[in-house]
Amino acid sequence: MIETNITKMFGIKYPIFSAPMGPFFTRDLALAVCEAGGLGVLSNVNIVGTDPVEEHISSLEYMIENTDKPFGLNILTSRNNLGVQDMVRKLPKIVMDNPKMREQCKYWLTSAGSSQILPKSKSFQELRENSEVKHFHVAPAIWLAQKCVDAGVDGIVITGTEGGGHQSYERVTTLVLLQQINKAFPNLPKIACGGFATGEALAAALSLGAGAIAMGSRFIASKQSEFHEKYKSLIPPGTPQDTDLFTGAFGPIRLYKNEYALSHPAPSSKEEMIAYEQSITDEQRVRDLGAYDRVYNGDTKNGAVLLGQSIGIIDSIDDVKDIFERIMKEAETAIRNNYSMLK
Repeated sequence: MIETNITKMFGIKYPIFSAPMGPFFTRDLALAVCEAGGLGVLSNVNIVGTDPVEEHISSLEYMIENTDKPFGLNILTSRNNLGVQDMVRKLPKIVMDNPKMREQCKYWLTSAGSSQILPKSKSFQELRENSEVKHFHVAPAIWLAQKCVDAGVDGIVITGTEGGGHQSYERVTTLVLLQQINKAFPNLPKIACGGFATGEALAAALSLGAGAIAMGSRFIASKQSEFHEKYKSLIPPGTPQDTDLFTGAFGPIRLYKNEYALSHPAPSSKEEMIAYEQSITDEQRVRDLGAYDRVYNGDTKNGAVLLGQSIGIIDSIDDVKDIFERIMKEAETAIRNNYSMLK
């Protein structure tokens, strides 16, 4: 058994989280991760035609009906994310008013935008004062980590450029970024994300100051994830080179290379991305959002397939419990072997 500041903070058995994977549904996956001893995260669902507040409420109710374990939820705080103001205002109140939700929904993760929007919400301030909830924010660059600290976060998720989904313009790897942030903020609770799929990687993250890891692609390739079988089937034969950075709704995004991705080349600078965002028409925004709907329904050619470079490590679609057992066994072996080198 491996005990860390993160496992103690959330009362979980293993230092493994599921990464937020919006705009897709991940409630079944989150439940499986919680039941396996980790911490599952409900994604910010915004598939075309869905209401993100209503989807979160439905997912929160689903979780408390099916598990007594702690879990988390993600809110994308980008100015381009429709419904963000409603989420930060309404969701904390809903959780506050439900004793079971208040007890179990301990991990509030914001990402792809400002780390200040949620803590400025009066309803979240009340929830924070009357529960054990913790606010973490995703930091894909050291200057963003400083902003998170200034916003008063309880911890950060350190995400390097090899991870699937939205990324920063700096393109710094998890290995380097984790060292940078651990040196700058040694006492700040940290979860490492981006490129993790094995127990050896978990052991490495712990040795570099993280208290847990979060995995996306590894959990997409699980029997319990809601992702389409055609989506999952891309992972076992995949290589790191099958993914690259492209233009997403909230900046650069790591996608699997297909026709959709290749038609959205990555911006060369933040200024270029801002100019692009300002030029997007409502029709184009709906069309791009439709790319997530298409891939969720199995169109891996014309949809946006979010996957990280760790697909080059994953060679099978497994049960979540088996993933946990293998990773923890590998991590314990790696830690013992490293300890044996001390003389």
